[in-house]
Amino acid sequence: MKNSALPALLLAAIFANAAQAREPNFVTAEQVRAFQILPAPPANDAAQTKKELAKLHRLENARTPLQVQAAAADDKDESIFLFRNVMGSSFAEAALPLTAAFTERVKSDAGGIAAPAKKGFLRPHPYNLDKTLHPICETKIKDDSYPSGHTFAGYLQALTLIDMVPERRDAILARADDYAHNRMVCGVQYESDLDASKLLAYSTFALMANHPQYQKEMLGARLELRRVLGLSLAAN
Repeated sequence: MKNSALPALLLAAIFANAAQAREPNFVTAEQVRAFQILPAPPANDAAQTKKELAKLHRLENARTPLQVQAAAADDKDESIFLFRNVMGSSFAEAALPLTAAFTERVKSDAGGIAAPAKKGFLRPHPYNLDKTLHPICETKIKDDSYPSGHTFAGYLQALTLIDMVPERRDAILARADDYAHNRMVCGVQYESDLDASKLLAYSTFALMANHPQYQKEMLGARLELRRVLGLSLAAN
């Protein structure tokens, strides 16, 4: 009875913490300082921006129905379960309540961390700069393309997942790369937006992984996840 009650108690504690008013869970924006550490994006009229816009046009002209479907699906999913195609059919929210709650808390930190850079750089989304693009995913008027929030969340969760299942590192990172690339297939982000997001994710994770609360919650989620996946409870 004690062993079966432990996950429920941990889950209750996680949700209780999450109920607090938008306080960072593991890392603050002030610790990461995204606007200070990221290089400025290319100017709207820079040769690099024109090169990136040309690439978006090439992707748009070449995208297949399957690519459109995959990109549109990724546009709607920022949860850890975007990695289900590399983790297997048992990687499902219903079977992994601790993992779902923990990684949602990781993702919730991402928005606050990226916000200062988005507000500081005020980069227009490519479809707002180049009206001849035809994006297939959600668009916005707000100038906050850099860094890409989706991509940042994807890489940050990938690194968290690797912490729990290190033996699947390469497949997880490949999926994160694909998730990022789909922002360009969507026609909503520049390639340099994605590069900045990846850099920000690694910088953030270096701080997050050393936080005692992260380590505590990660351990509980890791045990749950490895048990469900049928892996040794001691990560390699």
